[in-house]
Amino acid sequence: MSSNPNSSSPPPATPADPNSSPGDAPTTSVQRPRITHAAEAEAMARTLDSDPASHSYECRSCGYRYEPAEGVAKLGIARGTPFAALPDNFLCPVCRSPKAAFVDVGPRSRPSGFTQNLDYGLGVNRLTPGQKTVLIFGGLVLAAAFLLSFYSLH
Repeated sequence: MSSNPNSSSPPPATPADPNSSPGDAPTTSVQRPRITHAAEAEAMARTLDSDPASHSYECRSCGYRYEPAEGVAKLGIARGTPFAALPDNFLCPVCRSPKAAFVDVGPRSRPSGFTQNLDYGLGVNRLTPGQKTVLIFGGLVLAAAFLLSFYSLH
């Protein structure tokens, strides 16, 4: 009995590429791991929450927002003072609520809303609250200007 060295099992078949010609060498495709929207949202939340000293705090009673970059001039709080460095007897400059009534709302540049929903809404969900305000009231002013321009037609 002679054994043929070339009679070993054939190599595993690779899926044929419909665009390749018979003489082309088979190519292997590398599949990249898919990143889900939830993973992207978590990564974005981690990068946005990186420096707690720059976070804004909002009064739950009246909605006043303490911005560390701005401080509070009428109370003598200098710019750049983080919320944690404020005295314990700090009161809201609008409604006089105590410091405990404030809640951390993240950095100023953070888009408003839930991080899971940032990819929806034609890009509007990635806007900051200030940008959304400009967009809304700018649209209203533009609509009013168009409405008034109809009076100039004869």
